[in-house]
Amino acid sequence: MKKIRYAIIGAGTMGLEHIQNISLIKNTEIVAIVDTHKQSIRTIKKKIKKNFIYFNNHKDLIKKDIVDAYIISTPNFTHLKILKDVLKTKKHILIEKPLTINTKECLKLKKLAKNYPSIIWTAMEYRYMPPVNKFIKKIHNRTIGNLKMLTIREHRFPFLKKVKNWNRFAENTGGTFVEKCCHFFDLMRLIIKSEPISVYASGGQDVNHINERYKNIKPDVIDNGFVVVNFKNGVRSFLDLCMFAENSDMQEELSAVGNKGKIETSVPSSQSGKTSSFIRIGMRKSRKIIRELIKVDKKILKAGHHHGSTYYQHLAFLKAIRNNSKSEVSLNDGLISVAIGEAAEKSIKQKRVIYMKEILN
Repeated sequence: MKKIRYAIIGAGTMGLEHIQNISLIKNTEIVAIVDTHKQSIRTIKKKIKKNFIYFNNHKDLIKKDIVDAYIISTPNFTHLKILKDVLKTKKHILIEKPLTINTKECLKLKKLAKNYPSIIWTAMEYRYMPPVNKFIKKIHNRTIGNLKMLTIREHRFPFLKKVKNWNRFAENTGGTFVEKCCHFFDLMRLIIKSEPISVYASGGQDVNHINERYKNIKPDVIDNGFVVVNFKNGVRSFLDLCMFAENSDMQEELSAVGNKGKIETSVPSSQSGKTSSFIRIGMRKSRKIIRELIKVDKKILKAGHHHGSTYYQHLAFLKAIRNNSKSEVSLNDGLISVAIGEAAEKSIKQKRVIYMKEILN
């Protein structure tokens, strides 16, 4: 079987995670690494003992034409600019979330990529976390009947330090509900199988980064909030985010309630040291309770910070490349997840319900 050759554009924390996970998969080869930051390159060289070809400019890499697939994991505000160049290659692309920093840029990208001949995959790792993936399948199999309510909670650590602290400012990230929570808005839409119609959010910056200054400018990223999303099919969903809760046992907790029962799952925080979690299903009439243990291989867990999901996402991406099939996470999926996040940010600022037609039109 032919080896699929990858290039990683952006060698920071997420770039390293992609390298470590691709390295676990047979018949794959990481050929090149691109980053403008010398320290990021030094970190890769120290942690990964392989002879990659290094570039400090993605255009120089493109000219060489030495790979089958590009993984883009650069800062959010660079995505559109880099994608404009990479799209010219006609090669397969996996672009890290969020797709871009706002809906306007996503729409531009969608137009640019119309009729693109290869796969463009928006990296939504949370879909591929083993307990979350099982949770989704059971809901879609109507285990709890007709879905009525979906709740997602993430209680976690603050934003990590990044190069030049770009992630401290909403103008670079799109805001917390775009940067961090596009994952959850993507999950809502995937699970509910409907389109969002309105968003109401309450949130603020109450603890994190308030004493930091960069060129005498204070960071402005939200560190906690609640978001209610209403969908066309009548299902409502709720997000509870707190980014100063790093000593939590479970980092993500999900629950869904249908007319026949309730299903719950969770994802352990890195601080907990746990490698497994449970699916719990409670049925209404029979009072039956079903518990299912979900384990993840320790080798896969060590390759990243997303409970094995990056590995399983890369298996799916590779399968799509080999089978010449469609992306499981399309540009439109990336677009709508950003649009919901943008609506949440706007709702907090304007203290009102935001209708999705305001964002998408």
